[in-house]
Amino acid sequence: MNSSATTLILSRLQFTLTTMFHIIWPVLTIGLSLFLVIFEILWMTTKEEVYYHHLRFWSQLLLLNFSIGVATGLVMEFEFGTNWEPFTTAAGGFFGNVLGLEGTLAFMLEAGFLGIMMFGWKRVPKGVHLFATIMVAVGGSLSAFWILVANSWMQYPSGGYFNADGVFVVQSFWKAIDNPDMPVSTAHMWVAAIETTAFVVGGISAWFIWKRRHVEAFLKTFKISLIVAIVVTPLQIFIGDTQGLRLNEFQPAKVAAIEAHWNTNRQGQGAPWNIVAWPDRQAQKNAWDLQIPNLLSILETRTLTGTVEGLKAFPRNDQPPIVIPFYAFRLMVLIGFLLFFLMLWTVILWVRGRLRPPGVADHRWLLYAWMAALPLGYLAVEMGWITREEGRQPWVIYRVLRTANAYSNLPPWAVGVSLGVLLVIYIGLAAAFIVYARRILVKGPDIPAPSGKEVS
Repeated sequence: MNSSATTLILSRLQFTLTTMFHIIWPVLTIGLSLFLVIFEILWMTTKEEVYYHHLRFWSQLLLLNFSIGVATGLVMEFEFGTNWEPFTTAAGGFFGNVLGLEGTLAFMLEAGFLGIMMFGWKRVPKGVHLFATIMVAVGGSLSAFWILVANSWMQYPSGGYFNADGVFVVQSFWKAIDNPDMPVSTAHMWVAAIETTAFVVGGISAWFIWKRRHVEAFLKTFKISLIVAIVVTPLQIFIGDTQGLRLNEFQPAKVAAIEAHWNTNRQGQGAPWNIVAWPDRQAQKNAWDLQIPNLLSILETRTLTGTVEGLKAFPRNDQPPIVIPFYAFRLMVLIGFLLFFLMLWTVILWVRGRLRPPGVADHRWLLYAWMAALPLGYLAVEMGWITREEGRQPWVIYRVLRTANAYSNLPPWAVGVSLGVLLVIYIGLAAAFIVYARRILVKGPDIPAPSGKEVS
């Protein structure tokens, strides 16, 4: 392997590391900030100090999460210029502006009001504090919006043209923002953040109930998480299905790779859906598979015999990787349905009056399931991004700039050293998060309310 190929591999590994590690933190920041808005509104409307208690408790986790997200996000910003210079040259006219908007219109909004939210207790009126909490949530969601705008444009570049030098010239900034991939992708990611947070808050609440600590207090957050899950788990399945339909319109090669679908089905004959398979790229077929007849046509065209293009319809050098997106997609979908059925199980118990203290603590398997589900949302998000990004290969900007032409001409040792340093730093950050998050959880919500009373 020559040095250029080694640099490409190392650069991709580095970006994979930074992206997969960074995305963990914004997901919870987006969702938890919205939960804090709910808690604060409930505190102000019901006058129940237990919600103040929850505000102070969960905001500690938000601040810890936000801090690590900022540190890891800055690395990614610089990485575009250091490791992917040809890409930034080609896309900077739009991509750079979008990242700038994310920093000024979203991150600064979130960070500025976070200080008031965390340290404004008894220093600002309650209404001002609630406004600050809402602005933190708005900033987090806006940040996700701008990042998805940038990434969606890479999936479907629009709003201008690439000149003879390969540089994107913006003709309509709005059309570039509102590209065909953006609306459904943004909704899918935003709802994923809410769903992940619902099961994080619910899982932690289940842990406190299981430990029989502040059972009544954490039963409130458990039920709030359940109410959110009732809305978002079926909604996410619907949005994911809608996104599949959109992908089949403008990225059929990605759909074919995700489904390990090699041959375009004949007219009048439905395309089967592979439950499991082992794709053989060299032979251009599956070494083995287990299929459901016609299901892929139903999923992608809403008809029994609708045409779904196979991978063989595309030149080999334009075909995406197959094994990784195929199984990443299936794991993501499996988790989505597991969380949906966990929600249904819990709703049934709630309707039957089983979610009442102190008996709720005796539903050990239910509480175990919620605790086990705590990391599943994160895993689904990671699998979704792997599917999305690997499925776009071999392109960085779809159908315009190949990944093999988008990386900086750096010596392999330089990229290898930075990769190693980042790996060590990220391990340290993850360890620090675990240590401090554990301290917050072990201590529990024992902060006195403004009246001076302890909330039990």
